Amino acid sequence: MASSDPVYLRVVEDLRRQIIDSTLPPGAPIPSRVQLTQRYGVGETAARHALRVLAQEGLIVGRVGAGHYVRERPVLSPLRRSRFADPHDLFTTDMQAHGRRATWDWRSELVDATPDIARRLKLDTSAPVLRTTCVLRGDGRPLQLVTSYEPAEFSEGRPLPQEGTGARTALSARMAAAGVPITAASEDVYVRVPRPDESDRLELPAGTQVLHLERTHWSGDRPVETSDIVVPGDKFRLTYTIPISDPIPGA
Repeated sequence: MASSDPVYLRVVEDLRRQIIDSTLPPGAPIPSRVQLTQRYGVGETAARHALRVLAQEGLIVGRVGAGHYVRERPVLSPLRRSRFADPHDLFTTDMQAHGRRATWDWRSELVDATPDIARRLKLDTSAPVLRTTCVLRGDGRPLQLVTSYEPAEFSEGRPLPQEGTGARTALSARMAAAGVPITAASEDVYVRVPRPDESDRLELPAGTQVLHLERTHWSGDRPVETSDIVVPGDKFRLTYTIPISDPIPGA
């Protein structure tokens, strides 16, 4: 550490090293602020800041009235992805594979497309779309946030808004009924810091990042549905099934 760096970084770097090399194993208590000031010769403000940084990095957790502890290292469950299956069906399959019960709450309403959603669905800006927000749960715990968008033409004749606590009609069935069978799906995946409302709804510990999946379903070259899927990064790893066509001759 350079001599010009803030003094709290000395505390952060030493504790981080001990956590990573398991000198401080999962569940081990972290010295209190008073103990840190004595051990590292820093002020209480520096000690408090060091603990805050380690918590934001997801390395330690605070327990009310009991100080800080090294965070348990999560075992990541597979979150299966596929070109064709409905995301809700995939989630249900994953939960059943781990002996958990899948449930969800959802609400649908007509809204104007944002510029980003209009681009993804190849619509005019502010064109009407059906937006459905959904919280997917495993044994009652929130594990995914899904916000999907469909062109409003596919919802004609349906009473809106709609909401429920059970399964909706599968996307493939809804689109087939509208005469636009789904032929493919694509996903863009990236890691980001969750918004405060997402942290609250997913009950995320401080410092936890999320996986953001932009999934779009296609009928030929037309995008007919697009979704934003937010998944806790400390609970899941993505597992993809990718069909392979006939091998290229000579490959």
